[in-house]
Amino acid sequence: MITLATKIEEIPKVGVAYAKKLKKFGIKTVQDLLFYFPARYDDFSEIISIKEAKQRLGETVCVQGQIIQMESSNSFRKFMSLTQVIIQDDTGEIGIIWYNQPYLAKSLKEDDFICVAGKISLGKEGIYFASPTYERINYIGENEELTHTGRIVPVYAETRGVTSRWLRYVIKPLLYRFCEQIQESLPKEIIKKYKFLPIQEAVWQLHFPESFEHADAAKARFSFEELFLIQLNVLKEKIKLMVKKAHACPMDNDLLKKFTDSLPFQLTDSQKKCAYAILKDLEKTVPMSRLLEGDVGSGKTVVAAMAALNVVKSGHAASAKGYGEPRQVAFMAPTEILAKQHFKSISEMVKPFGVTTGMLTGKDARICRSGEVFEVSKKSLLGDLENGQIDIIIGTHSLIQKGVEFSRQGRDPAGAGKDLALVILDEQHRFGVEQRDHLIKNKKIVPHLLSMTATPIPRTLALTAYGDLDLSLIDEMPANRKKVKTIIVEPQQRKQAYEFIKKEVSEGKGVFVIFPKIESAASKLAETIKEKGPITGSAGFAVQNYPTAPLSLSSLAINEVKSLKEEYERLSKEVFPDLRITMLHGKMKAPEKERIMLDFKKGEIDILLSTSVVEVGVDVPRATIMMIEGAERFGLSQLHQFRGRVGRSDMQSYCFLFTTDPSMLNRKRLKALVESNNGFELAEKDLEIRGPGSLYGTQQWGIPDMAMQGLNNIFLVEKTRAAAKEILEKDPKLEKYPELKERLKEFQKRIHFE
Repeated sequence: MITLATKIEEIPKVGVAYAKKLKKFGIKTVQDLLFYFPARYDDFSEIISIKEAKQRLGETVCVQGQIIQMESSNSFRKFMSLTQVIIQDDTGEIGIIWYNQPYLAKSLKEDDFICVAGKISLGKEGIYFASPTYERINYIGENEELTHTGRIVPVYAETRGVTSRWLRYVIKPLLYRFCEQIQESLPKEIIKKYKFLPIQEAVWQLHFPESFEHADAAKARFSFEELFLIQLNVLKEKIKLMVKKAHACPMDNDLLKKFTDSLPFQLTDSQKKCAYAILKDLEKTVPMSRLLEGDVGSGKTVVAAMAALNVVKSGHAASAKGYGEPRQVAFMAPTEILAKQHFKSISEMVKPFGVTTGMLTGKDARICRSGEVFEVSKKSLLGDLENGQIDIIIGTHSLIQKGVEFSRQGRDPAGAGKDLALVILDEQHRFGVEQRDHLIKNKKIVPHLLSMTATPIPRTLALTAYGDLDLSLIDEMPANRKKVKTIIVEPQQRKQAYEFIKKEVSEGKGVFVIFPKIESAASKLAETIKEKGPITGSAGFAVQNYPTAPLSLSSLAINEVKSLKEEYERLSKEVFPDLRITMLHGKMKAPEKERIMLDFKKGEIDILLSTSVVEVGVDVPRATIMMIEGAERFGLSQLHQFRGRVGRSDMQSYCFLFTTDPSMLNRKRLKALVESNNGFELAEKDLEIRGPGSLYGTQQWGIPDMAMQGLNNIFLVEKTRAAAKEILEKDPKLEKYPELKERLKEFQKRIHFE
């Protein structure tokens, strides 16, 4: 017996082959298929006469007619089959041509009545339909329910072998059979309050709407529901954390004053405000869960170092008084370059206070004790970490590998191990929930959590994906920073830009040049040909013998964005032969990357060519030019991150944007970057232009399309958050809402937040 839970391969008309393709969309059961909603709609609802259709050249129209002539043939090159039909109604007749659909000769025959929808074209033999959508009907003008034409027709995201026509063919009978069995999941009071369609009607109207108003009403219901489920998920996590215990770390005002006085610069008012909010949270026995947002170069690391120092020293004070153990801080970064940079800067900042720092990456282990840095073995560092001889440990994902112990708490209360009291995550959206939780789970006392990001997050996203975190915003830049001048460089201005770069380098300044990719598709193809011999295109031609074949080197090179390796050769030999140029990319080994960055920082490299590996956290004050090739390939927020690699001193800095695509959308995006240096304004603009899926990788979270569309609507996001809060305040465990609880459980399996 087939039910909503039946596996997709057991459904008639689907089978194993189609099931495999459907699983690419996450469709595994009948219910999954019914919840696979259209991406858009074609409006074929107006059926007109053939006479009127012939007057609408270039438009997409829908007509009904009887086949009076039908013929199948091959084109003169025999590469393409043609199915030609003439249909007529009371007002006239019109031709139809279908390309490469030979099966139509078996499924259609003369005297059949059909409804067709498509574009009206003009050819040598007159006006005709070019490859329209069609379906058989009983008679012209008869009032019958259509599926593919004569109505608002759903169009789904497709994959090879799974077309929208096939999906409509399979989904419609399943709707008739199972739609009424779909359980309502939204609480009755919410449906009543917001006048939402019941779930069964909403599912129907999304797939086969009676009107666009009905489709919009169904979308509104599911946009709300999906965002509501996200809000329930993050708020439940917040509630779960609120009942746990954390170390109270009292604020030591004298210590913090000494720390700020020791800095070679003054904190901004915004830094002070954020630091105060974090330090007050750390005084509580409820675990802090806070996200520190700050534009590139705004000084988040200093704020984090203040918090870390206060935590470590509060533990020392408690231990000295005999009622506690010293406390550790774990600081996790997404890349080795950034981890090493943090180790250097934080070790320097806390050096006057007798704090020992450690660093652990994939291959390196270091300890800074009494101001001296020592290379040590991993085994030695892990022993010191577990035995309480390291106060602040800084590292990459290596910090969550097996064998890393932060505390003996719970196993040996009398042991020397410190309590892990604070976890700091830099660029926290790059870490998955499981990785983050690994640092805090299975502890009797849960560490406080401070996440940091230089990626500006629009308010809607902050209230959803980061809804379990309290927000602090550093919205002020250091006083001595000059605004980076951003310039879109036209192709004819490239030589002028190169001359300006030479001038800057002659003054001892550094230059970044960023590329979207390491090597071009053409060079990869050439390498493949060299290794494996000829590659054939779709017509069977060998690429190196037939340069016009679909996969030829010449066709791949047309308008292709510049790549790192090819440009390194050109720039170092032809453009800047007298300058010191080096490449940096993700395929290099960590020690080599570290050496290159250090040489660039010291001034031993003039121009550093790189991929997006330098997007986050790299600090080179002498660099004053950021040149970005193929700038249209990057999102606004990423471009802003690149721009933030320069302008980190009191020298005037520049960002040059080179583009290979003059389209309006890209020009609009690049123009926004020129006009604004505010990352948060740009994040909102990027959300508007690209959508949240592209902007923050929410597509990787498995968030449904309608929820992603809803992320553009602050009012909807706030409404769903308020509704989720109201439900959870009344019933934190959702015991009175079993259907909602089950739906949330299913939803949680499909999504994960980073």
